[in-house]
Amino acid sequence: MPLIGINAWSLPSGLPLRQAFQVAKEAGFDCVEVNLAEEGEVSLQSDEQSARRIAEDAAQCGVKLLSLSTGLGWKYPIAAPDPAIREKGFEVVRFQLQVAKWLGADTVLVVPGVVTPDSSYDAVYRLTLEGLKRLAPEAERLGVHIGVENVWNRFLLSPLEFAQLLDAVDHPHVGAYFDVGNVLTFGYPDQWIRILNTRIRKVHVKDFRTTIGNISGFCNPAQGDVPWERVRIALHEIGYEGPITAEVEGYRTLQTLGLKHIAETLRMLFEPRSHGANV
Repeated sequence: MPLIGINAWSLPSGLPLRQAFQVAKEAGFDCVEVNLAEEGEVSLQSDEQSARRIAEDAAQCGVKLLSLSTGLGWKYPIAAPDPAIREKGFEVVRFQLQVAKWLGADTVLVVPGVVTPDSSYDAVYRLTLEGLKRLAPEAERLGVHIGVENVWNRFLLSPLEFAQLLDAVDHPHVGAYFDVGNVLTFGYPDQWIRILNTRIRKVHVKDFRTTIGNISGFCNPAQGDVPWERVRIALHEIGYEGPITAEVEGYRTLQTLGLKHIAETLRMLFEPRSHGANV
């Protein structure tokens, strides 16, 4: 049975991290994924002392910190066409790697770039490849992995292409942060899992209603069209032993109850003989 995690964005907003850790533990989660922001408890202003204090708070609450996410990759992508923004992106990822080291996390989530009318697909691919090769030695030095996430950025729309990119980087500290729900509009998550295989460093989960088909289609686990049993079997087949981390909206009211339901649902979905999962 894998560890069950929750991204801090999914916890009630406004809570200090120590209190958020306690809420997550009481809801039934094993780990919490914190997020690097421009300001706040985990931010570009963090130092080693504050980060290690957060790690101690998590340990005292009984939750693990295994990965560090950020939304700053959308603002400062390492494949941005503007060289100044790219350099800022490199600074952010380097600092993210360092903060992860202080926290005791072994993986950082990286959104590499966004394809737009002014940022062509081939250019984003080339700059992403160059950027990941540039960052890989720093990740190795710190003993932290870079997990490139498949997000709705009009990039890496095929598991074959995603695997090709990672193979071209060719570094053991650069892999995939695979989001199960993000591929439902154009693929099947179990197929992505088998193709990416051991390149996967961490896994995000959310569900998605394909009949809606846009960003409003994202929902909590077991409320959409993710083939959960196929996902569980595929992860088992590739030998994935990392956490399953929910990155979801949760309940808009009765938030604490919603968190308990999400944790319980994920445990049922990922039990070796899960019952009631969609196939």
